[in-house]
Amino acid sequence: MDNTTSYIKDTAQQLTDAYLLRFPAKAAREIAKMPNQEAVALLSQQPASVVANLFPYMPPGLGEQLIANWEPAAAMELLLKLDIQLTAALLSRLEDEQREAILGRIAATEKATEKELTELLSYPLNTAGRMMDARVQMFHADLTVEEVLQQIKYRRPKYMDAFFLINDERNVIGIFELSDLILANAKDKASKIVRPITASFSTLDPVDDVIEKFEGMRANSLPVLDVHDQVVGLIRSADIYQRTKEDLASDIASMVGASKDEKALSSSWFAVRKRMPWLQINLVTAFVAAGVVGAFEGIISKYTALAILLPVAAGQSGNAGAQALAVTMRGLILKEITIRNMGQVFRKESFAGFLNGVIIAVTCAIGVWIWSRSIGLALIIALAMVLSLTIACGAGALVPMALKKLGLDPAQSSSIVLTTVTDIAGFMSFLGIATLLSGLLPEG
Repeated sequence: MDNTTSYIKDTAQQLTDAYLLRFPAKAAREIAKMPNQEAVALLSQQPASVVANLFPYMPPGLGEQLIANWEPAAAMELLLKLDIQLTAALLSRLEDEQREAILGRIAATEKATEKELTELLSYPLNTAGRMMDARVQMFHADLTVEEVLQQIKYRRPKYMDAFFLINDERNVIGIFELSDLILANAKDKASKIVRPITASFSTLDPVDDVIEKFEGMRANSLPVLDVHDQVVGLIRSADIYQRTKEDLASDIASMVGASKDEKALSSSWFAVRKRMPWLQINLVTAFVAAGVVGAFEGIISKYTALAILLPVAAGQSGNAGAQALAVTMRGLILKEITIRNMGQVFRKESFAGFLNGVIIAVTCAIGVWIWSRSIGLALIIALAMVLSLTIACGAGALVPMALKKLGLDPAQSSSIVLTTVTDIAGFMSFLGIATLLSGLLPEG
């Protein structure tokens, strides 16, 4: 009796192994219909070589969940039998702790394999691959709506905003949402509700391009494709919002010479170490501006009223330039403008600076005349206001866009460069016009 029972079990096991080996695609579909724990219990009884034959046919969203429920040692043995690209894809969709635990086990026995997997899992900084969520959910195209809903219940994905249908070759044929499933007839094929993918990203697309495309598409989520045009992840509008918010915060810090890594409660020594290089650079540019004032030492000593008004000239041009810089930087970060708009933005800001300069000039001239009773001094400060504000606003637009065109980070350098330009513009315009119209100035 025992021999008969053993024979039946062995025969059943052989039949199961033969089915899994000869019909892996069909077997993967049947396993996808099972609750995760049952699927793991079934597959854990099979040899790793047999199970490895199934995984190329497992839709993303299922394979990694089975791996996550496996014993770590068995999971490692299975992953080492898979194609390295498939192993990397499965690991990328695991939680960080699970992924690191498995990589640690692999490193202990297969150091070269662990190194290759780590490289495959590490996309370059500021690319779509680094930004995406690799936990995508895919289903076979021949499933009904009811079967897809059942599999979603089994998988219990964290996000349910986008799902994909794949064909037998694992190529994506379209995308659908949970609302599409709920509104569809349960017996209909899922392929009836699918929509074609009209836009996507490559894993190596720069984040700036990703943000720009999202702005134009007004989409909730878009897929990310690898070099084989396989969907490997999703980028959601919430990710774009968070990234834009972080960029704005770090750029605000960088614009004034602070580190984007510095927090409000960072240590004083950390703040000093990060800020000091930019303060030293700013000191050099301040000496440059002081050199401009020194070049007009003669006329300043002869007409001392000019020295009193120097902070007015420099201060107004600095504020006007900072306004133009802030607007331009915001436009660059939010992709409202690109380098192609440089001329248009420069003209707009220069004209705005001119108009503001005219209005400020009238106010300033009246104040100077009341104080000094000198029409000549009032005229000089008025002309200087118009000229310096025009230059400052134009520079506020031109500096960040020029730096971006040169491949530099405009947030990191714009403020330092602009401060130098506006100081020189303010001093030079005021003292230069004063030199030309010195005959109108009262001595002393």
